[in-house]
Amino acid sequence: MSYDEQSLKTLAVVRAMEDALSANSNNMEKHFHKDFRWIGNQGCGTKKNLEEFRSNWQLPLRAAFSDRIYNTDKFLVDGEWASCFGHIDAIHSGEFMGIASTNKRVKIHYTDFWEVKDGLIIDNWVTVDFPSVLKQLGVDVFNGLGWEAYDRGDLTPSKPN
Repeated sequence: MSYDEQSLKTLAVVRAMEDALSANSNNMEKHFHKDFRWIGNQGCGTKKNLEEFRSNWQLPLRAAFSDRIYNTDKFLVDGEWASCFGHIDAIHSGEFMGIASTNKRVKIHYTDFWEVKDGLIIDNWVTVDFPSVLKQLGVDVFNGLGWEAYDRGDLTPSKPN
């Protein structure tokens, strides 16, 4: 198989998985390798297999956020690798990080990198912008000291000596 053919095959695997997530599928085994790992940033955790992914990510996300619409802005593929960035539009309809349902519509920004082997996703490195989600729900995890304060002119950035 040529490099371009492999890249197209990888993209098809990832898009089929994203379609299944969007459709609230409970049959994710057809998208993930038996040795699948999901490696998230702080606040998301690491899932060592598909069962942990479902129990500790997919289902809690569904419980906290309903009416989810996945909006992937761009996919990039490189042989057996694919990545994307985008956001989920959703209603905060269940508990999330200790915050009771607000029924607010939020944007959950994400970046994913997938490795595909034998037509199945084996690894998924993920960054989800939970600080932004929390801010949309009224919690500033940076207590006003995020570097956006430099951009607004509220704080002066430090400089090296």
